[in-house]
Amino acid sequence: MTPTEDDGDDFVLISHADAHPYPPAGPSSSPEYLDEISAIVDDLAKSLWPVNKTIHDNPELGYHEVIAHDTLTAFMRTQPGWKVTPSAYGMETAWVAVWDSGKKGPVVSFNAEMDCLPDIGHACGHNLIAMASLAGALAAATLLARHRLPGKVVLFGTPAEEGGGGKIRLLGAGAYADHGVDLNLISHPGIVADTAMMRTTLGREAHAAANPWLGVNALDALVTAYNAVSVLRQQTMARATSSRGHITHGRAPGPNIIHAYAAGSFVVRADTRARLAELRAKVDRCFAAGAEATGAALRLTPTMAYMDHVPNRVLARSYVRHFNALVPDAAAAIPLDQDIDEIRGRTMASTDQGDVSHAMPSLNVGFAIPPGEGGQGPHNPKFAESAGTRVAFENSLRSGKGLAGVAIDVFTQKGMLEEVKRAWRKDMGK
Repeated sequence: MTPTEDDGDDFVLISHADAHPYPPAGPSSSPEYLDEISAIVDDLAKSLWPVNKTIHDNPELGYHEVIAHDTLTAFMRTQPGWKVTPSAYGMETAWVAVWDSGKKGPVVSFNAEMDCLPDIGHACGHNLIAMASLAGALAAATLLARHRLPGKVVLFGTPAEEGGGGKIRLLGAGAYADHGVDLNLISHPGIVADTAMMRTTLGREAHAAANPWLGVNALDALVTAYNAVSVLRQQTMARATSSRGHITHGRAPGPNIIHAYAAGSFVVRADTRARLAELRAKVDRCFAAGAEATGAALRLTPTMAYMDHVPNRVLARSYVRHFNALVPDAAAAIPLDQDIDEIRGRTMASTDQGDVSHAMPSLNVGFAIPPGEGGQGPHNPKFAESAGTRVAFENSLRSGKGLAGVAIDVFTQKGMLEEVKRAWRKDMGK
């Protein structure tokens, strides 16, 4: 994910105003079951901390999260009543853990991410995302057992969020359908739609001094397109769309040789699929113009596209109610209004959780941790250090408590699951 820092907003991963964990609110302000949830998660903290540190201190790229996979599955096997499947659905580092009451009821799932970023480790805090999901899932299952409630909790270990689309592969393999999942919960930065592609221009070599008219300059075509995309950026919606790229290949045998080959990697993002399609068409025309102007051929290689995340407002209201009871004062609370949305304070980041939200009701909330040195936010080296701190860990557990509260609302409030699904169908236009 590639979010940008945004101070003071509620649903962002980083906020200077939220650099320290809040103590829990008193019993009188707590929704039903929240005190129990808090106590369960607080008891888990001691055993979760070394799991968090192991993942953070051993960063692994997507589909290579072997240490994270082994650490998380080993931990889940120690938890009473959980059935754990390692290396699930044809992916070495995907896994599934299930706690089933044995009585028919809602099926609530959580996603735990594991992968890091190239060269800078856990600078997107996926170790913390895993901790929030583990805390939420374990607390929800404990309450189901304690109060003999019907339902099932499923925890998915989802590899390769950083461009590899692990959740998309799990969806395609039927992982969520196999377990009859009704909805999915996770914590993450604000979400947008995303499509990535490799653009290649093909030309013809020629000696730049002897016979340049015989050449077709592929690098000129790519640079022309790059500049056109930069100009286009002036007239796109700054908080809703984004287009970025870099030239990956542009060498020739010598400075006096016209380039026969050039390539670049570009990402187009928008907050909705409709805006993504509109912006993508404009970016495509920029590359077509570069090819037309120089006579080069253009080749497009799509890599991975993520859908926009569609938040479920019913689940969001439940989370707000629980989160606000966990913070000490009204100034730190999330506003209670009709337009509550986890993309408030949008960070122009994208994730494969968006694809999950188009397959089932989903909630994707953010939590704050201290910024890295110099105020660095996600995808910066110093933020990786911040993601390993105790403060960050405690804040992830607080988010997990809120997610557990949402799950318990679904399990205990008559008609809530139906309301969640109605809202989702409306959002999907069904």
